[in-house]
Amino acid sequence: MRILFGVLLVFFSFPILVKSLTPSLNDDVLGLIVFKADIQHPDGKLSSWNEDDVSPCDWVGVKCNPRSNRVSDLVLDGFGLSGKLGRGLLKLQLLRKLSLAKNNLTGSISIGFAQLSNLRVLDLSENSLSGSISNDFFRQCGSLRSVSLANNKFSGHIPESLGMCSTLASLNFSGNQFSGSLPSGLWSLHGLRMLDLSDNLLEGEIPNGIEGMNNLRGISLRKNRFTGEVPEGIGDCFLLRSIDLSENSFSGGLPNTMQQLTLCNNLLFGKNGFTREVPEWIGEMRSLETLDLSENNLTGQVPDSLGKLLSLKVLNVSKNSLTGLLPESMKNCVNLLTLDISHNYLTGELPSWPFELGLQQLLFSDNRLSGSVDNTLASSLESSRHKLVVLDISKNQLSGEIPSSTGDFSNLHFLNMSKNSFVGSIPARIGQLKILETLDLSDNQLNGSIPLEIGGATSLEELWLEKNLFEGNIPTASGSIRGKRWRRLLLYFWIKMPKNEGKVHHDNLVALEGYYWTPSLQLLIYEYVSGGNLHKHLHEESGGNYLSWNDRFNIILGAAKGLTHLHQMNLIHYNIKSSNILIDNSGEPKLADYSLARLLPMLDRYILSSKIQSALGYMAPEFACKTVKITEKCDVYGFGVLVLEVVTGKRPVEYLEDDVVVLCDMVRGSWEEGRVEECIDSRLQGKFPVEEGIPMIKLGLFCTSQVPSNRPDMAEVVSILELIRCPSGGQIESG
Repeated sequence: MRILFGVLLVFFSFPILVKSLTPSLNDDVLGLIVFKADIQHPDGKLSSWNEDDVSPCDWVGVKCNPRSNRVSDLVLDGFGLSGKLGRGLLKLQLLRKLSLAKNNLTGSISIGFAQLSNLRVLDLSENSLSGSISNDFFRQCGSLRSVSLANNKFSGHIPESLGMCSTLASLNFSGNQFSGSLPSGLWSLHGLRMLDLSDNLLEGEIPNGIEGMNNLRGISLRKNRFTGEVPEGIGDCFLLRSIDLSENSFSGGLPNTMQQLTLCNNLLFGKNGFTREVPEWIGEMRSLETLDLSENNLTGQVPDSLGKLLSLKVLNVSKNSLTGLLPESMKNCVNLLTLDISHNYLTGELPSWPFELGLQQLLFSDNRLSGSVDNTLASSLESSRHKLVVLDISKNQLSGEIPSSTGDFSNLHFLNMSKNSFVGSIPARIGQLKILETLDLSDNQLNGSIPLEIGGATSLEELWLEKNLFEGNIPTASGSIRGKRWRRLLLYFWIKMPKNEGKVHHDNLVALEGYYWTPSLQLLIYEYVSGGNLHKHLHEESGGNYLSWNDRFNIILGAAKGLTHLHQMNLIHYNIKSSNILIDNSGEPKLADYSLARLLPMLDRYILSSKIQSALGYMAPEFACKTVKITEKCDVYGFGVLVLEVVTGKRPVEYLEDDVVVLCDMVRGSWEEGRVEECIDSRLQGKFPVEEGIPMIKLGLFCTSQVPSNRPDMAEVVSILELIRCPSGGQIESG
């Protein structure tokens, strides 16, 4: 191997000399071996690449031209490769296809792949490549037909030299961080069929000239920052099948020329600032299968011409300012599967024709529909009843009784009839909806008792019945639902509370309304907090959606105040964890799931073990003792772990491939090594005050002291936090 690399060194320094000294080592073998040396390949996936071979044509991922016996294709998609791209690939002078997608390659592109004069396809998508693309990258783009740099971390402007790649048919730069405006030469690529620049930071208006793109089949500029009106020239791209301009800031109306796009299947203009009415000519786009005009500022009525779209499968005009009735002509849209007209100002009765088409999703919520739904649901076709999966008619002015025929929609997963004026009792046939997961009948005028038969809906995960006039007992038959994942159960009943718990009121505590306890079903009934839980905000948000330092500090402080109040009431939370910190609409934290310690005698072994299991990483070390004495110091330990979790953005316990990382131990080790600042969430780098961040970590370590008596009480924690926010003295010693 040492001899080989000596040869390689000479090769790249004196190519003529090497060619004469080592005629058996062709350029392809040498180039691929150098490429292999620059990267890491797990599990020996490139073990067949042997430098002693005369030809690489039998190597994995390599394809050769049978005539020249030279490498034509190199396809290593999903090989788990890591490292940086070296210059070895430039020796593959007859390469036509280079695909290294779905790997872990890093660094910038410092070599000009476009200089490979025979290269037709370049795919580096789904890696972690970064940096800007040099303006020289496409200056000698030869015969390139397809380029994909999608889903990397590239930044900077799209190079102007791209306009020189006259043979390009497909260009995909989506899922990066490209900024600036579209390059002026983009519309000179007259052979372009597919253009995807979605999910970047591009801005400005779409430049003129798109009318010359006679071969364009698909264009996606979704999720950028484009402004201005869509140019009229787009209607001259007669071959367009798909147009996605959603999630930008476009304004004005839809260009009239678009009625010429009779081959277009998908028109996605949602989440912009389009105004005016939905044009009548939209019905001339006869090939449309998906039409999304949601979340704009459109006004007027839904046009009758939509009934001409016989191929339409998805129509979404939600979150606009549309008025009037839904046109009866739409019953001709026999292929329609999803209809979303929610969050508008439509009036009249709930139309019957959508229940005759076999739709899967029907969303009418937040309009001004009125009248009874009895005849509408009862007259629906039997075949349609078995196809509907989602029905949302909430937030209207519908009245009358909930028809028993609702129970005939056997394929429903989601049913929301809340915030109307329905009266009477819940029909017993609701229990026939065996696969229903969410049922929301809240905020109506329903009365009577909850029917025993509701226990037959064995897949229910969310049942919302609050703000009605129910009376009587919760049916014990609901115990048949036991073992399912009940995320929320909102029942507007007053049930006898444990002493003290019912009197606990604090801005940072979720109000505990009551509980229901039988051997087969255990329920705690809380107020509903709409902002989700802290765990979701910390660990499940994507992209640039993350909690700021100020948000995190306020959450920690609020949680500390809520826990302090519990302790002052001689109540122990017992189950501190980020999923039990709920965030309301104003960003205020609220502790939930508290006071379980008082209910422990009522918990069976299954419930107890599941609660402890879910709190792993937050549990104080004294839980390891056989005789567990639950004190407020257990809560302090869990709170300390929570502080470290919020500051670092890491889970209390993380399971790696061959290791388990405990957050407390990791942070304490970094503290002792003087590297504690490295522990702070990388998303906050440069966006937090060090004079608050470091003391916050120290407080977390203080609270997670191994010896319970060394931990502060929660009142002291609140005082310390207020000192950290406004530092004026006082020191924290980690235990």
